Amino acid sequence: MRPVYAKAFQHLLTLSIVGNGIINLILSMYSKQQVSQIRHEFWTAFGQYMAPVPSAEGEKINWVNYKTGVKHIYFKMEADQQFASIEIALTHPALDSQKLYFDHLLQFKNLLHDTQDEEWMWALHVTVDGKVMSRIFTELASANIFNTEHWPALISFFKQRLIKLDTFWSQVKHGMDVVER
Repeated sequence: MRPVYAKAFQHLLTLSIVGNGIINLILSMYSKQQVSQIRHEFWTAFGQYMAPVPSAEGEKINWVNYKTGVKHIYFKMEADQQFASIEIALTHPALDSQKLYFDHLLQFKNLLHDTQDEEWMWALHVTVDGKVMSRIFTELASANIFNTEHWPALISFFKQRLIKLDTFWSQVKHGMDVVER
């Protein structure tokens, strides 16, 4: 194969290939170590950017590893080659307890949407990575953590939603401990 064609073919392979609406093949340009390093650099940069921002209650907070104070309820942020998401993850292993948490938060759906200035998606009992969980989330499409030019948009997406999520949580978290009683 001629060098020009080989290079064009290599670039073509890195594209997302969709056939019949079913197959989505993405060949990574990065090794596992590079992927880990880029993710680490992004989340470190995000954490440093957020460090001076106090919580809704005026306290210093580790935004990247946000502690809700309620077992089995987490704020989770993800970013990959195609999208970014932020969510309230309900991971209680007992599905009836998970549903109780979900239903309790559902009572505050309008408050969450008003606080966020947008509607989030609500999913009860979905399987993610082989585990059943419930999610309250929003996503940013066409975001790529591996492209540093996308980092400002990703940081903006996470920052405003995480700060607003903290404001929401400060208003509803005190009622969460009574859900399982």
